[in-house]
Amino acid sequence: MKLNVNKDNFLKALQKVTNIIGTRSTLPVLGNVLLEAGAGKLTLTTTDLELRITTKIDAEIEIEGKTTIRAKKLLSLVSKFIGDKISMNCNEKHHTEIKCGTSNFTLLGLPADDFPVPVTFSGVRRCKFKQNEFARIFDQISYAVSLDDSRKALHGILCSVKDNTFTAVATDGKRLALVERIPDDFSGSEGDVIIPLKSATEVKRLMEKDGDVIVEIGEKQALFSTNNLVVTTKLIEGNYPNYRQVIPAAFTKKVEVPTQQFIYKLELVATALSETNAFIKIEFDNNKLNFEAASTEIGEGKDYIDIEYKDEKLAISFNPDFIADPFRHSDADKVVIKMNDGFNPIAIEGGDGFLYVMMPMRNK
Repeated sequence: MKLNVNKDNFLKALQKVTNIIGTRSTLPVLGNVLLEAGAGKLTLTTTDLELRITTKIDAEIEIEGKTTIRAKKLLSLVSKFIGDKISMNCNEKHHTEIKCGTSNFTLLGLPADDFPVPVTFSGVRRCKFKQNEFARIFDQISYAVSLDDSRKALHGILCSVKDNTFTAVATDGKRLALVERIPDDFSGSEGDVIIPLKSATEVKRLMEKDGDVIVEIGEKQALFSTNNLVVTTKLIEGNYPNYRQVIPAAFTKKVEVPTQQFIYKLELVATALSETNAFIKIEFDNNKLNFEAASTEIGEGKDYIDIEYKDEKLAISFNPDFIADPFRHSDADKVVIKMNDGFNPIAIEGGDGFLYVMMPMRNK
């Protein structure tokens, strides 16, 4: 294999695929990136056996071929090179000479035949989204996934298609975050699958501001593809809990609050909390939303924001991180908080199909 490639393009491609490389793999080749040169393209692939990422860039191919090189070492090298063009020449022993500017390195690799081959994919449904919009779906809810729960299904994000609507759900058993979107295009059958959190995080990271992403769902795999990138992931087997049953059917009170003001005041007052006494009281009263926090180790803090609220006085206590998360991940200028009392679940609606449901803590 012999080729020339633009350094910046090569660096960006390596940054896309190297993130999933682990440090404790029992298979040495899983620490490598598969490089395949042919038809004017250099294809880069990495995998951890659960997740597989492939991207392509233009290259001047002198001799077609393929090899594998330690991914993180190659990334470190390319990021430090000074020059516009990188030349690569791999011999039959998979020793690859790499030149850029005045630099000359030889990296030892492993045969491409040692690299895991992809599992045959057969899709049963297909959705199309704008890349930035799809990244927002996962960003708005992924914080609610629990990796500590013994229920394997909760270790991922439920992706459901029904009545031409794509619904993504995350829950840890204490709170639930949900986003509904209408795909730009849909074909195939309806159904539910669970995407592992690591895979969802990588897909979110790899989405760009422009362009479309095609989401294809199979029986045991999901595939996300753009014009120069393909991400394939195994699915989590099992049944996701019936999340609809935790959403209250009706609310007696609702109030609109400014997103940035709310999170600023919340985080400010939460400074008075200690790790052992972490709850914050939020009180709705006479067109004010009052924040109050106290701990025996640190002290106490109070603040408020102006809102439109003329119902009866209502005080609710929350885990500060749980109440803050939907605001931290919201693009909306204002969100709507719906509630019944200080003991039953509340709902937060951020517009654009977002819903967050959580249980208050008992007032103390």
